Amino acid sequence: MIIGCLQHTTGQLRNRKSGPSGTKSSERGETVTFADIAGVDEAKEELEEIVEFLRNPDRYTRLGARPPRGVLLVGLPGTGKTLLAKAVAGEADVPFISCSASEFVELFVGMGASRVRDLFARAKREAPSIIFIDEIDAVAKSRDGKFRMVSNDEREQTLNQLLTEMDGFDSNSAVIVLGATNRADVLDPALRRPGRFDRVVMVEAPDRVGREAILKVHVSKKELPLAKDVGLGDIASMTTGFTGADLANLVNEAALLAGRQSKAVVEKIDFIHAVERSIAGIEKKTAKLQGIEKAVVARHEAGHAVVGTAVAKLLPGQPRVEGNARALFKDLK
Repeated sequence: MIIGCLQHTTGQLRNRKSGPSGTKSSERGETVTFADIAGVDEAKEELEEIVEFLRNPDRYTRLGARPPRGVLLVGLPGTGKTLLAKAVAGEADVPFISCSASEFVELFVGMGASRVRDLFARAKREAPSIIFIDEIDAVAKSRDGKFRMVSNDEREQTLNQLLTEMDGFDSNSAVIVLGATNRADVLDPALRRPGRFDRVVMVEAPDRVGREAILKVHVSKKELPLAKDVGLGDIASMTTGFTGADLANLVNEAALLAGRQSKAVVEKIDFIHAVERSIAGIEKKTAKLQGIEKAVVARHEAGHAVVGTAVAKLLPGQPRVEGNARALFKDLK
């Protein structure tokens, strides 16, 4: 047991040597801009104000305006929160300093707070700059109620240091903190008060028009040769509820399926099979239903088809009704 503890401690110390604050280097190599992002137009519009401040801070400070010190990006996993944060830095052409909040949680009490201090000190040296903290709920859970961090002094000290650093910004400080979470409900209220994370930007799953735009971006990036029967609008109608990450994976999966069959282009059937694999997994070819089992499943799936047809006018844009029976309805969004 003693040897195991020593090995774990050595590993923690070795990890800390990789960087003063556990952060990734400023990412200037691969520039991401708003043109690379689709399907989240409302979120991009809100973040453009941050870009404008970083480009022309004097335009605002001479009027006595104080820019938001922190912006919270809230949305489901895969909706593009990290990509949006990178795009803000890319559009403003400033250093992008990113880290995951889980990196602040250390074996020894006080180390997480030290990493937070190093992170903000570095951002101030490189100002104007952007700090991006992913999964910020890992260290910023509410200290009251059911989400209280029981007997975890390290997490609480780290959160307190984060709050102190954000309060320590000068009114004209050109450092913007972007935080990402899919659990805004568990965050400590002190983090979201004015002067800290002033803005909350919702990053939602795209509608049909957004999904089609995202598919176009990924098809264009991959220079994917498409067959004439492929309509990205049709594919978008089949993917209600898919996030940007899901759609990126879908395009890649369709290309893989076409490649396995040595096709010169990606056909519509490849996208359909990729959608089915994303929803239901790999087809179980050896699982054969017998007698009454087949009848029961048939009736069950027929029920999905009947209900899907009945509610088509009430719930436009729903390509499937939680089963293997699917229908395509025209999306009104």
